[in-house]
Amino acid sequence: MKLQLPLTALLLATAACAPQMEANPPAPLATAPTTEAAATSPAEEDARLLAFLDEGFDAIVATSPQFMTALGIKTDYDKLNDYTDAQAQRVLAMEEAQLAAMKAKFDYEALSPAGQLSYRLFEHEVARDREQFEWRWHDFPISTNGSPAGSIPVFLINQHKIDSVADAEAYISRLKEVERVMSEVSANVRRQAEMGIVPPKLNFEPARADAKKVITGAPFTDGPDSTLFADFKKKVSALTAPPEVKERLIAEASAALTGPFKRGYDTMFAALDAIEPLATDNNGAWDLPRGAEYYASQLRYSTTTDLSADQIHQIGLDEVARIHGEMEAIKAKVGFKGTLQQFFEHLKTGEQFHFPNTEAGRAQYLKEANAYIDQVMGVAPQYFRRLPKAPLEVRAVEKWREETAAVAFYNRPSPDGSRPGIYYVNLADMTQVLKPQIEAISYHEGAPGHHFQSALAQELPNVPKFRRFGGYGAYGEGWGLYSEKLGKEMGFYQDPYSDFGRLSLELWRAVRLVTDTGLHHKRWSREQAIEYFRENSLLSERDIVKEVERYINNPGQATSYKIGQLKILELRAKAEKALGDKFDVRDFHAAVLENGSLPLDVLEAQIDAYIAEAQR
Repeated sequence: MKLQLPLTALLLATAACAPQMEANPPAPLATAPTTEAAATSPAEEDARLLAFLDEGFDAIVATSPQFMTALGIKTDYDKLNDYTDAQAQRVLAMEEAQLAAMKAKFDYEALSPAGQLSYRLFEHEVARDREQFEWRWHDFPISTNGSPAGSIPVFLINQHKIDSVADAEAYISRLKEVERVMSEVSANVRRQAEMGIVPPKLNFEPARADAKKVITGAPFTDGPDSTLFADFKKKVSALTAPPEVKERLIAEASAALTGPFKRGYDTMFAALDAIEPLATDNNGAWDLPRGAEYYASQLRYSTTTDLSADQIHQIGLDEVARIHGEMEAIKAKVGFKGTLQQFFEHLKTGEQFHFPNTEAGRAQYLKEANAYIDQVMGVAPQYFRRLPKAPLEVRAVEKWREETAAVAFYNRPSPDGSRPGIYYVNLADMTQVLKPQIEAISYHEGAPGHHFQSALAQELPNVPKFRRFGGYGAYGEGWGLYSEKLGKEMGFYQDPYSDFGRLSLELWRAVRLVTDTGLHHKRWSREQAIEYFRENSLLSERDIVKEVERYINNPGQATSYKIGQLKILELRAKAEKALGDKFDVRDFHAAVLENGSLPLDVLEAQIDAYIAEAQR
């Protein structure tokens, strides 16, 4: 729910979203230089601006205990975030005050081009947060996309380190804090319902099921330890502390879990029970109050363009047709005689294209995914000037959140190096996982995709923190999809079936353009969207349903991938044509990646500047 603004969504360590910016951002209003700014060089002004923006970022981060933990900071290590609307209002007010102070303290013309870029981006960061604040009640905090019932356990397991007894006590305090958090989220859900904003029917059972898995096992029920209790015990067992201290900590954690933690989950279940009778359909955003305005805003937010829903829908149809044509060529190459849809079915049902639906099959998937990433790292210096320092791991999604977790996704590393970048893959049902798709997914979620983009951004020198840790969906997801195709240029996809798998994933993102706009603008039903997926993609039945339900709950987000990829490919073609023999893919990738995440129009301006410099 956008009770947390786009900037402060980072404070929850969630995936970055695409902020809204105008297609051609105007230059900021000039302000007279202050006495402090007078007679300083652009480099000195840039340094002052960097310090100012980082101080402001740190002030907002200080309002989020969870994001501080993600950054390796142990301040407020015993607390969870404030999920109230009042907190969202306070954070927006902080941003507005920072913007006013920046305009008063800095003369835009006195900055270097790099400093001016940060100035403009911060202006538009606040502008997009201001716009998104208007729609903060339109998102569903408990859905098939997840909920605090899943995200908080993930946070504690992956990010809360226990290096001391005090850290263990802080973990216990956070378990107790869950009661407050669930009360705040439940109050938000009830308030939404009063506004006529009710989640789709499809959200309730998966959200309940995943939450119930968290409170299954000791100390809640008989049987093996629950996931959180096992995590706490494992971390405490590694401490250097007397046995009686460890016993005390485990007993206190058990009491916190069965007491306030469990009461928090019961509060959430009660809220779901109260509003579920109000859920009468699975309609898109058009059925919400001011739904058309909301969806138009979300498209701007996700694509960083002014493309209309109709334009995006048509781009999707055109891309689906183009990719089908490339698939036909591979189908002919491998000698398959039936239709493309029959070839899809051949891949979905052929035993040779699946792993066993066993733990051994899951282990084999992870092994192959790691192998694909290793081969990228072996040749990466031929394609990139700078590589991320942070390591990358491949992990299966934890079983207790498989029903609401995405097919695959990336979690950025911690800046202090204590946590690697993590490429997660959902292996709930191996009968629904296709071998030919592993290679492209690995390049997208791992290397050279999100890890090269997101982890590298955190490591950039002399770039403000809000840019290093922020994100624009069209840029990040566009880069991920571009990376799938880049793998072919790097000499991979030697198996034609694997190359077909690559095309099937690009097709998946093209279908998203059609189905997202279909659901939210053209008023398609859930069933219509599922059927379009079936007819036009290679996705498994399980993943089709998960995808469509994800789009229903997150209008516009699915459009960011293809729109971003098409822009990056367009800019690369532009650079290759302009530079000819002077074109070096390493320099192009540096121009794309080494300013952090950017709106697409700003990215285009950066590429134009790179081209002009290379032509000298």
